[in-house]
Amino acid sequence: MVDNYRMMARYNHWMNEKLFAAAGSLSDQVRKRNMGAFFHSIHGTFNHILVGDTLWMNRFERKPIVWHGHAHQMYADFNQLEHARQAMDARIVAFTDALTAEWIATPFDYNKLSGNPVRVTGWAALTHFFNHQTHHRGQVTTLLKQCDVDPGDTDIVAMPDVQGVQE
Repeated sequence: MVDNYRMMARYNHWMNEKLFAAAGSLSDQVRKRNMGAFFHSIHGTFNHILVGDTLWMNRFERKPIVWHGHAHQMYADFNQLEHARQAMDARIVAFTDALTAEWIATPFDYNKLSGNPVRVTGWAALTHFFNHQTHHRGQVTTLLKQCDVDPGDTDIVAMPDVQGVQE
């Protein structure tokens, strides 16, 4: 399972690079246009993913949580958002590189945003973390396609450094 989460961290990084590059071909006005998505726009959805990743990484690393809401705009500037994304992806890769089987199997305690305590296994928390990213990146790919921008192949097996048998 440790290798799976390390692969997911690399996939996360790869996909974010691809999607930010694709979105970079659009004007800021188009990236921020309300297209009816959960977080309105391409920019808003990228921002939400970063908000979620910050929340969960702080939980995983036992750092303080500062909560401004699911739609809190961390960066209005696309370049700043992209740089913050790159830094977060490096943080996620470093975290998964240090993962152990024991961490994954150990109960993970955290508080919901409401303050209610939760206990799940480490693997359940990590699976949720990566699933959240993938879910919202799927929305970004749809929004990009609506802008006539093809983000390219998004399959894990298309990732350049995926391990396994390829023909």
